[in-house]
Amino acid sequence: MTTETLSPRTPGKPRSTMPREVVRRRRYGGHAWHPTLGTGPLPRVLTLLALALMTVIWLVPFGWGVDTSFKTEVDASASGADWIPKAGFTLDAYRTILDQGNLPVWAVNSVVIAVCVTAITVTISAMAAYAFSRTLFRGRRVLFAVTIASIMVPPQILIVPLFRQMLAMNLVDTYAAVILPQVVAPAMVFILKKFFDGIPRELEEAARIDGAGSFRVFWSVVLPLSRPILAAVAIFVFINTWNNFLWPFISTSDPQLMTLPVGLSTVKDSTGLRNAQESAASILGSIPLLIVFMLFQRQIVRSVATTGLGGQ
Repeated sequence: MTTETLSPRTPGKPRSTMPREVVRRRRYGGHAWHPTLGTGPLPRVLTLLALALMTVIWLVPFGWGVDTSFKTEVDASASGADWIPKAGFTLDAYRTILDQGNLPVWAVNSVVIAVCVTAITVTISAMAAYAFSRTLFRGRRVLFAVTIASIMVPPQILIVPLFRQMLAMNLVDTYAAVILPQVVAPAMVFILKKFFDGIPRELEEAARIDGAGSFRVFWSVVLPLSRPILAAVAIFVFINTWNNFLWPFISTSDPQLMTLPVGLSTVKDSTGLRNAQESAASILGSIPLLIVFMLFQRQIVRSVATTGLGGQ
């Protein structure tokens, strides 16, 4: 247990071994102390109220979408904000989407594409970040500056060049056309590079003394120490890839290769504007991400706390 000194140490007088929390409570008049919230109950209460307000702001639209998905089209299109529909709740919107769409195929495509993009992106980003962090070569700073500058390039600008490139390589309407353009993630390279900068070089030097090469040091020393940040990057890339609509929509026209967001949009367009079906399609598309969040919520929360620019 960590300890803290109650007063400056005087010669011949041992330091206090009182637990830090007890010291802080005595120092701040018996109130709990937090490095961000400060002392006393008021900051904590205000913080909890702010969090509760933000939670309500997020949950109300989500709850309204779920409620709308169980309404008839007449009730869903009616003016007003009635949570309980006059005609009662129904599953017609979900039945329409399941009947007219090919949800199993689209879901499998989304899983395959998201997993492949995540695996390739994490691998490439980790190796590039380690090279920027530990390798000295001519033009290293310029290349890293170009990598950082590419973060500011809107993805929409690259759609036409990427599509022409896929067309020239005869990859349109293939998994490769959807996957390959999404594996370049300069922001993830930057985040991983900052984290690698914080790893003590002494650990790598000890491994080199034992005869390990550069790749062995990277694989056996650096990556095991980087599991939290790698998990964070993998989660962010997976969620972004799963939600990506524009590029899969442009690079594929075969219904058997469509992802879930693209496939659900075709079902909605074929039946016109339907509020209940719009909501049902959105709910179906978000269910896998909700499952991922529930399974990996601890890693997601930890990643938010450990992916600062300091990498710690």
